Amino acid sequence: MEWNWITILGALSYLIGILALFIIPANRKPGEATAWLLLIFLAPILGAVFFLLLGNPKLSKWRRDQQRAMNERIKELAEEAEQIPSLAPVIDPPLPARYEPLVNLIAQLTGMPSMAGNTVELMPDYAGAVDRIVQDIDAAKRFVHVEYFMFADDKVGAPVIDALVRARQRGVVCRVLIDHLGNLGYHGPVLQRLGAAGIPVHQMLPAKPFDNHWNRIDLRNHRKIVVVDGTIGFTGSQNLVEDTYHKRANIKKGIHYIELVARVTGPVVRELNGAFITDWYSETEELLDERTAPEMRVRTPVTGSVLCQVLPSGPGFEHLNNLMLFVSLFHTARRRITIVNPYVVPEETILLALTSAAQRGVEVTLVVSEIGDQFLVYHAQGSYYEELLKAGVHIYRYRAPVILHSKSISIDDDIAVIGSSNMDIRSFQLNLEITLACYDTQVVADLRKIEAEYIRRSHSLQLETWQARPLITKFFDNLARLTSALQ
Repeated sequence: MEWNWITILGALSYLIGILALFIIPANRKPGEATAWLLLIFLAPILGAVFFLLLGNPKLSKWRRDQQRAMNERIKELAEEAEQIPSLAPVIDPPLPARYEPLVNLIAQLTGMPSMAGNTVELMPDYAGAVDRIVQDIDAAKRFVHVEYFMFADDKVGAPVIDALVRARQRGVVCRVLIDHLGNLGYHGPVLQRLGAAGIPVHQMLPAKPFDNHWNRIDLRNHRKIVVVDGTIGFTGSQNLVEDTYHKRANIKKGIHYIELVARVTGPVVRELNGAFITDWYSETEELLDERTAPEMRVRTPVTGSVLCQVLPSGPGFEHLNNLMLFVSLFHTARRRITIVNPYVVPEETILLALTSAAQRGVEVTLVVSEIGDQFLVYHAQGSYYEELLKAGVHIYRYRAPVILHSKSISIDDDIAVIGSSNMDIRSFQLNLEITLACYDTQVVADLRKIEAEYIRRSHSLQLETWQARPLITKFFDNLARLTSALQ
């Protein structure tokens, strides 16, 4: 029998399909497995190559071992902190029964307890948030830790670089982490300026395909964290880059992003610092604690009355931490859920939690953008609107040319969540994210004002209007939905 290339390729394609049926469904959700199998059956060889490059959603075993080691270390530090007179009363204080399941979930997933005695300030102003970060760095006396997905030497990032240089010149210890690929277009000047000032800066999750600790290239560190002297912290959705992200199309069309940043003081800053320390250890193998970094030996004062907790998440953990928290929050709601997020591609459990909440009488509101900056995510998101609207979910789309990039959740009148996490499979499974949970009526009241302003600037989406959208839009929505498990 003579074998030609067509016969060989046909046999190889058949073999790839059979192997895929054995390999891909193992330990994967049905939707994700179906998407991979569909790709491989349509284009066996190309699909197999993509699966080998992108099929593993976890960080390397080496990095997961590091994360587990740091989780244990965080638990030990929490236990040690309970022996400190000033901190003992605020670590895991007595809780209302309503909060116990959420607090216990986060503590079980990350080792981070709830922390009382905090102050939380929400900052929706893009330039104002950066100005406040600069002011606090300029007042730093001991150390500054900065970690961002994107950090540019532009009108927004340059003042932060200048403040770090000034801090370093007066003897403050500064450390900086930036994502490798997320910052690819901007990192050169940032690395050069910080390096020239003697400030150690490392790129997170560097793309090194031939390294022994290689991870799939699209696993990114999407966290945004600033810690000053262990007493002040910032987190949220905003990157240190101009609000057009320097995209020509954005500048031409007048498109810009709006964000939400939380400034916190009090004991919970230790948890934000713990997330930074974990990422620093992963990139440098240098474990920062009060012995190796004596500048971190500071007293964390009680500054307010807000109960807070920090949830890091990402492919270094065994579970989908942020997804588990969000689902639990939606099931906790009794009266009201408001979600503000640019990318909402609801995983099955999220979709069920939101639709069932609406159907049991909870007022569920989703605030998103009228326009999108990611074609597939934008259309995959749109494919779920009809189902959500039919269930009674209210959808508001922020008017163009603004892209609403803020990420927050409010539950009833007493639980608020602010962070870096989108509500799609990338943020649940592939990105390292950071989330601040606040169990406090005043924080929710402050967030409600911001939500109300977003809604005022939005169009209410009606079911009849959405069903009448152009056929080509429906086609792209449905096509993007098929691939949403892989985006």
